[in-house]
Amino acid sequence: MKRLLLLGGVTEALAIARTLGPQHIYSLAGVGRVPTDLTCQVRVGGYGGAEGLAQFIRDEGIDLLLDATHPYAAQISQNAATAAHLSGIACWALRRPAWQPQPGDDWREVSDWAELIQALKPFRRPLFTLGREPLQHLDEIPAGQFWTLRALDVYPGNERCEVIGARGPFQIDDERELFERRQIDVLISKNSGSTATEPKLEVARERGVPVLVLKRPVLPGVEREFLTLEETLDALAACAQ
Repeated sequence: MKRLLLLGGVTEALAIARTLGPQHIYSLAGVGRVPTDLTCQVRVGGYGGAEGLAQFIRDEGIDLLLDATHPYAAQISQNAATAAHLSGIACWALRRPAWQPQPGDDWREVSDWAELIQALKPFRRPLFTLGREPLQHLDEIPAGQFWTLRALDVYPGNERCEVIGARGPFQIDDERELFERRQIDVLISKNSGSTATEPKLEVARERGVPVLVLKRPVLPGVEREFLTLEETLDALAACAQ
């Protein structure tokens, strides 16, 4: 492996980036804080779609593309697979397994925002943990609901929505306090599979709070797919020998 282009966020991808030397590139979309203590190169921003990414791969002499983006970053993953194909290099992907419901869970899968809003109608105090998407719908909050929205950073809310800026990993006692203080009666979550954000599901289970789970997107096929950080690091180490 001469040169790796790593696409990702700041969880597993950052752990991988910390093992990379200066010839490799760690690419982030730019949401959240950008690490400044890495040996590898760091690139922030988009590429202009699959064609732009393919051109970057060719210009930079990339030999391997590793997609370690969020499981819901479907467009980025599609662009990565297409760009690797156009460039004639392999695309690998780290795709953490989805959470599975446990005894006592009340999970209700929804496919999109319209279905989510319908499922929310019986509730009054939802907690959104979907990222920034609900910010686009603050003017649509029904009069009988008050939203708590947790995102990576603080954004303006309104009289029926408070935005909390917080970054995982989250501790279960803190999640219990949040649910109690806000009187949360429904949780809205992506099925990210991350241990850093799993405690909210435990608290929902304890309190008998339903969870509206946004369905995972279908991701493109790649040459090699890994389920854990350890598997990915082992494969990269073997490739470097």
